[in-house]
Amino acid sequence: MSKMSTEPRRRALNGPTMGTRWSALFYTATRFDLSPVQDALQAAVDEVDAQMSVWNPDSNLMRLNAYPIGEWVEIPKRLMDVLSLALDIGRASGGAFDIAVGDAVAAWGFGPEAADQSLIRKALHTPRRAAHEALELDLDGVRARKRAPVVLDLNGIAKGYGVDRLAETLRAFGISSGLVGIDGEMRAFGLRPDEQPWTIAIEAPDDDRRAPHSILALENAAVATSGDYRHWALVAGRRLSHTMDPRRGAPLSESPASVTVIARTCAEADAWATALMVTGATAGAQLAKRHRIDALFLLRGGDEIRSEAVGLFSRKSSAGSSTVGRTRSEGSDATACT
Repeated sequence: MSKMSTEPRRRALNGPTMGTRWSALFYTATRFDLSPVQDALQAAVDEVDAQMSVWNPDSNLMRLNAYPIGEWVEIPKRLMDVLSLALDIGRASGGAFDIAVGDAVAAWGFGPEAADQSLIRKALHTPRRAAHEALELDLDGVRARKRAPVVLDLNGIAKGYGVDRLAETLRAFGISSGLVGIDGEMRAFGLRPDEQPWTIAIEAPDDDRRAPHSILALENAAVATSGDYRHWALVAGRRLSHTMDPRRGAPLSESPASVTVIARTCAEADAWATALMVTGATAGAQLAKRHRIDALFLLRGGDEIRSEAVGLFSRKSSAGSSTVGRTRSEGSDATACT
């Protein structure tokens, strides 16, 4: 048998999901049938979207939002898992990560409809209850009920969970190493065939060009970035970031340019990146240290971008996994961006 026939072959699959695209990079034998893998990966993210989308009025999340206060509604197990994690991170972050911002997200034009001044005024002046105070979960019965009039939005965690589902799906096919992502939220497992970690470029927070700020070597971990430079809306002539301040019911008025988080799962990385954007660099760094979260804050100062690093990001060594080096424009397997 020739050497060429036994060498692993690089595979790259992708498809539509959540208004963007998912991607999967892995290696298999040359004659490995990719069709069932493609179908299974698409089905995995379609399931997440069908359960957790605010753009789909028939999703399980929107059904929960429409249910009367105090009445239990049965929900799928995967939605329960995401809601439970979201409430846990909401408590741990002191409410900085809060999924009870759906009314504000819609009002400011980050949902299916354009911004609405009357809804903005309502969101600003309505007393706000955090999701971990307003939502009750029955884990055994796989059901939930609202204890207060809140509108839930999972945009800060659903994509990360979708990435985790992509990784789980590849593993179910016996694929032991890969890099999967949705819109820049990435998860790596195993090593590349050359026994090296997967390399991911952390994007510089620049809205008119795409350039790497630094390179991350990732093994058996996930990375997510939240920032102010990719998803925004123009409201009354002002450019506003999509990240909501849960306390105000409005977009963040001041925040880091971006926050990148490494975590065990992409759902956790996704949610914590949002939480640290909300808390800001100073309080966010303290929060990250308290919870042993690996985080990189990129901050604007005039024409310069400066960084503040916590945990693995502060280690400049190239040894081991999940390490950051200075900018290289070549050699990355994917890009982590907001």
